Amino acid sequence: MKINFCFLYFFLFLLTRQVGYGQTIPTYFKEVAPIINENCVECHRPGGLGPFSLTDFEAVKSKIKTIIAVTKSGYMPPWQADPYFRSFKNERFLDSTAIELIEKWYLTGTKKGRRKDLSITQNISRQKRTADLILPMNKAYVLSDKSIEDYRFFNLPTNLPEDTYLKSVEFIPGNKRVVHHSRIMIDTTNQIRGIDGLSEYDPKALEYQKHPLADEFLYGWVPGNLPVSYPSGTGKKIFKNSDLILNIHYAPTSKTEMDSSLIKLYFTKEKVKEEIKVLTIREGDISNQPFYIPANTKPTFYVSYNLKQSVNMVSVMPHMHFIGDSFKALAVTPSGDAIPIIKIDKWDFNWQSTYLFEKPQFLPKGTIILITATYDNTSSNPENPNIPPKDIGYGWGSTDEMMNFIIYYY
Repeated sequence: MKINFCFLYFFLFLLTRQVGYGQTIPTYFKEVAPIINENCVECHRPGGLGPFSLTDFEAVKSKIKTIIAVTKSGYMPPWQADPYFRSFKNERFLDSTAIELIEKWYLTGTKKGRRKDLSITQNISRQKRTADLILPMNKAYVLSDKSIEDYRFFNLPTNLPEDTYLKSVEFIPGNKRVVHHSRIMIDTTNQIRGIDGLSEYDPKALEYQKHPLADEFLYGWVPGNLPVSYPSGTGKKIFKNSDLILNIHYAPTSKTEMDSSLIKLYFTKEKVKEEIKVLTIREGDISNQPFYIPANTKPTFYVSYNLKQSVNMVSVMPHMHFIGDSFKALAVTPSGDAIPIIKIDKWDFNWQSTYLFEKPQFLPKGTIILITATYDNTSSNPENPNIPPKDIGYGWGSTDEMMNFIIYYY
């Protein structure tokens, strides 16, 4: 049999040009699924925040052009924190190698490969644990169709028979179109139950707020935020028969809308050695007061917060609204060591997260937490809710502003 070596060499040349000399054609199960499972499936699953599911081969293949476009542009995954300043355990970030591999998979024919190439760990890592306690609102809330911003309190009794430690907390918005953000608090007095359904501006609500809360900030949900979880050996304590107070901000709507949001609690399954607590650095801690952003300005605000006790940070969550532009926090220990905490160069209100450290970050007593936050209240900011720009001050409304830094620690 005669071999046409010229044709053979030409074929090998084309093959190496397509996939690279010495490289194999990527497959879904071996190369692509691990990337998608680790960075996308948390939201892109049935019932998740994403608009479509990416939990299997056919789903990923059908959306591959979209996936390539949004990953190459940096729009997805929606991870704001600079991974080179500080990495986090729940990081959703694709480097250039992963992005190129996904595109290469498409260009070489979206081969499926063998299911056995996807390790058991990768298969299990994204399975959803069943909540130990699900607390829905007592009844659906009907929003006004008068295009007004609405702030409502809801009381959700836990009826827990004993003190319980939480491993994770999750808020599920019932109506994603109108739920702007929510805040979960803990009441142990059972004297605030009458606040259920009241407006934040109702004088009766102010009377209920005179009762001291066991915890003013169990968890805060904003667009893009995933459930908050605590490291092994730790847990957030909820006393028996506590009530959860849910404060929801609803966006304006011109048509009748209903909401039936709920809270999911996941209990610890192991002995708790350390109890999780919450520290919130607020607008009142800003050094260069007042917290006020005049129209057509880009001010930067500074915080220098002195820790009165040693802490082990397990996660952090920055919070600003639409004209937030950048956020940076670092710690300086009494011995002069600088510890990076988080850096967000381009703030996006629609994608806010609770950032979980790879391992608890120890900060000794006397450590100074330094924060800088910049705002862009100009017409060049496409997220500015006011065109032309207006003066903006502190407030819970979407057209107001905030500067919070929430630290979970033990």
